[in-house]
Amino acid sequence: MSLVNLAAKPLPVSPSELPEGVSQVDFVYVSGDAYVDHPSFGTAIIGRILEKCGFTVGIIPQPDFKNSYKDGSGKGVCVFGRPRLGFLVSSGNIDSMVCHYTAAKKKRSEDYYSPEKKAGLRPDRAVIVYCNRIREAYGDVPIIIGGVEASLRRFAHYDYWDDKVRRSVLIDSTADILSYGMGEKSIPEIARLLDKGVPVKKIRDVRGTVVTAPLDFEPKFDYIDTYSYDELKSDKKKYADAFSVQYKNMDPVDGKAIVEYYDNKKLVQNPPQPLLTREEMDEVYALPFTRTWHPMYDKVGGISAIDEVEFSITHNRGCFGGCAFCAIAFHQGRNVVSRSEESVIAEAELLTTLPGFKGYIHDVGGPTANFRYGPCKAVREGKKGICKNRRCLAPEPCKNLIVDHTEYVRLLEKLSSIPKVKKVFVRSGVRFDYAIYDKNDAFLKRLVNHHVSGQLKVAPEHISDRVLSYMGKPPVKVYDRFCDKYFDLCRKAGKEQYLVPYLMSSHPGSTLNEAVDLALYLKKKNVRPEQVQDFYPTPGTAATTMYYTGIDPFTGKNVYVPRDYNEKKMQRALLQTARPENREIVEKAIKLSGRRDAMCLLPHSFSQGSGNRTHFASPKKSANSRPEKKRGGVKKGKGSDTAKKRREMKAK
Repeated sequence: MSLVNLAAKPLPVSPSELPEGVSQVDFVYVSGDAYVDHPSFGTAIIGRILEKCGFTVGIIPQPDFKNSYKDGSGKGVCVFGRPRLGFLVSSGNIDSMVCHYTAAKKKRSEDYYSPEKKAGLRPDRAVIVYCNRIREAYGDVPIIIGGVEASLRRFAHYDYWDDKVRRSVLIDSTADILSYGMGEKSIPEIARLLDKGVPVKKIRDVRGTVVTAPLDFEPKFDYIDTYSYDELKSDKKKYADAFSVQYKNMDPVDGKAIVEYYDNKKLVQNPPQPLLTREEMDEVYALPFTRTWHPMYDKVGGISAIDEVEFSITHNRGCFGGCAFCAIAFHQGRNVVSRSEESVIAEAELLTTLPGFKGYIHDVGGPTANFRYGPCKAVREGKKGICKNRRCLAPEPCKNLIVDHTEYVRLLEKLSSIPKVKKVFVRSGVRFDYAIYDKNDAFLKRLVNHHVSGQLKVAPEHISDRVLSYMGKPPVKVYDRFCDKYFDLCRKAGKEQYLVPYLMSSHPGSTLNEAVDLALYLKKKNVRPEQVQDFYPTPGTAATTMYYTGIDPFTGKNVYVPRDYNEKKMQRALLQTARPENREIVEKAIKLSGRRDAMCLLPHSFSQGSGNRTHFASPKKSANSRPEKKRGGVKKGKGSDTAKKRREMKAK
């Protein structure tokens, strides 16, 4: 199977790059990202799919958004003039607000999807701004919006940055159609209808799309009426109910259409498109990508966003993990589809021929690396959708869950045997509960012995079972079982390897007391996490609904939400108590919580010489955390000079 045409060229970004004889493109794709022709970038996938369907596509990456350029100067969104069929608009691979701001709402200084990582080349709320410029220039030209920003904002949604409920982005952008999810089936279907001369306002029943219609419009599919925007922005209980309906109708097998109301019109979400078949997914990744940035970025050293994916392979889509803070369920869905072994192997063989390949495949993953199929037999056979009222893995695994890593293990083995491949890593994150539920240790043994680059990323997120239940994660005892198994296998393999645990502070349900419990757990386990995340309320997640409403949308019960800035700061500091700069705020958190048992969290200080400089004794190197630093490859043992000096200093 060939995955690349060596003579392939990037899609045109200017009229001078159009194929001979083409003066007007069928579609203009406006994107908030720089143009990288690689299958990890949505612009590249949709552009290549349309090209395969016989349509011409021009890409306008990061256009000047401050002027519509109606003067015909060929700038901004007018580079290609008016397209024959319409505009496609996306903010890029990331929601523009997430791209621009941290969880503390501070402006980010870098944008990895822009040349030279330069920030500010896309606007805030990029989809709305781009559509406004297109309307100013071309009036009623058809506009189809898609990508993560449009997909996750397709209904009335709580916006963390405005701290209010905003209207559907379809309403605010004045676009004609919103394509949600991955778009690989809905966009070509819309394109064919437009090509046949169907007016864009008449295209209202394509699966995987959201449209507006008059109040007397009757959707083609069975549908559920929800609420008006005025109700959703003023009644938090109705907002939580509406999210529950949306979440439960994301499966293409039994999902219904959903109707939301805006003044004198309906917003109609049609049911999701069917999942790609394995064969269809193989075809997507066999499209003739150049697998690099457009040559116009050569002079500035390319685009940094490709660094993590250039020599990585995506083998699956979707996730039935059901984490409350993750938007995958709302975008790709809770079912899983994967590529064939032949397709993945063909891509790996291709990687070995690319400039810069040094023998290492950095990842074979996806949303969850160790998923290849849906969770149970009925779902895999298409007889039913994912269960609406329970999660597959938490708090306990469903009795119908099929836990089997056989195919993934075989795939990793085959990839490792390809000539010129020295090592294959798994870095995109392993679902540790699914791994530990497997009665066969073949996957974990394979992982430990061959596919860990010194440290493995896992996401326990917290240790309080109460908080974990809100997160949709398993009880902490499951994580502890995984740690024990992982390090036991590492010892048997004679390997010094670590776990990098992802942890989250201030998630809905987490009080200061639970944050202290987490800190004590980390101290007991000698874990000093380097990577922690304050909860970030982004559109399209159950946790964001909890954050805004104070209601668990799945149970209807109230949930505690840490919103106070000072409390959030304390919860985050408690994850990294060993840092000297956190001492004062950790001490404050302990006093406020009344937890005298937590005084041990304060680093023991000692003076040295006559100065005022304070030193903090380092804890023992953890068995299950990443070491702070490795020096010269020399392992510091119990009898080393460094260890002796540390013991002497502690004794003082």
